[in-house]
Amino acid sequence: ERDKLRHIPIIFITANNYGDENIFKGYEAGAVDYIYKPINTALLRAKVAVFIDLYKKNSALVAQEQKLLMANERLKDEVEVRKKTEKEIAHLNFQLMENIHQLKATNEELDHFAFIASHDLQEPLRKIRTFIDILNEKHAPAVDPQAGQYLNKIDRSAQRMQHLINDILTFSRFSANGDGFVKTNLNEILEEVLSDLEVVIEEKKAIVTTQSLPTLMVVPSMIRQLLQNLVSNALKFCKKGVVPAMSIRCEEILGKMVPNITPGREKERYYAITVEDNGIGFDEQYSEMIFVIFKRLHSSGEVEGTGIGLAICKKIADKHDGFLYAKSKVGEGSSFTLALPAA
Repeated sequence: ERDKLRHIPIIFITANNYGDENIFKGYEAGAVDYIYKPINTALLRAKVAVFIDLYKKNSALVAQEQKLLMANERLKDEVEVRKKTEKEIAHLNFQLMENIHQLKATNEELDHFAFIASHDLQEPLRKIRTFIDILNEKHAPAVDPQAGQYLNKIDRSAQRMQHLINDILTFSRFSANGDGFVKTNLNEILEEVLSDLEVVIEEKKAIVTTQSLPTLMVVPSMIRQLLQNLVSNALKFCKKGVVPAMSIRCEEILGKMVPNITPGREKERYYAITVEDNGIGFDEQYSEMIFVIFKRLHSSGEVEGTGIGLAICKKIADKHDGFLYAKSKVGEGSSFTLALPAA
C-alpha cells in the first residue's frame, strides 16, 4: 500500500487454507499471486520468471507509450505548423491573384491609354509636316539655306516621331486583339512580306533563300507583321561592304529544344521558323533584353528604329502560345526563331 513500493510484484506464501476469502484479501492488498506451503521451488521459479517477463514487457510498453506520446506531440506541432503554413500560402495565393487581376487591368488601361494618346498625337504631327512642306515648296526662295536645314531637321524628327507613334499603335492593337485565328498557309504570308520589301532587297542586293513553311492556325495579320519585322531587321542590321544574306527555314522540333521552355511542355511539338542573317549581330547576353519595348542595342544615329518592333514580335508569339528567341554573335550575324505549336 506504500506508493514507494507499489510497483514491486508481491507473491504471498501461506500455509493457511481457509478458503477464497483470505485469497481475495491478499489480492485486494496488492498481491499478484500466491503459493501454498510446502514450497515447490520449481513452481516458485516459474511464477517469478513469469512476472519478471511481464515486468520487462510492461516496461517496454511504457517506454513505447512514451515514445508514441512524444511522437504524437511532434505530429500535433507539425500539423499546427502545416495548417498555419497552408493558411499563409492560401493568403499569399489570394494576394497573388489580386495582384494579377490588378496588373491585367492596369495593362489594359495602359494599352488603351497608349492607343488614345498615340492616335491624338498624329494630328499635330501631320500639321507640322504639312506646314514644313508648304514652306519648302511655296516659300523656298524666302527661306535662307540655314533655315532650310533647320526645317529639314524638324521634318526628320517629326517623321521619326510618327514612326514611333505608329509602332505604339501597332503594339497596343496586338495587346488587345486575340481573335481571328484561321488555318493559314504561311508560305503565302512570307511571299507577301518579301514582295512588300522587294525594293529594299533589290537596293541592298540581298540574297534571300527560303524553305517551305507549314499551314497552321494563326492570326494572319499578326504573323505577317512578325515576319515583316524580322526580315526588315535582317536587312537593316547588315554589315557595310558585305552583301546581305538571309535564310528563312522551318523544322519540326520538340519543346525541350526551345530555350526556357515552360515546364510541362517539353514533349509538345513545335514548328520552328528561323530567320538567319549575316549582319552585325549583337552580344548574346542581351538576347532577352531586345524583346523589351523601347530597348535598343544601337543608337538611332547608327540604325533607324523605335525599339518597338521586336517587342511587337514577342507579343505576337505570346498571343499564339508560342516562343520567340534569338541567337547571335557580334559581327557574325543573328538568328531569330519563332516556335509555334504544331497542334
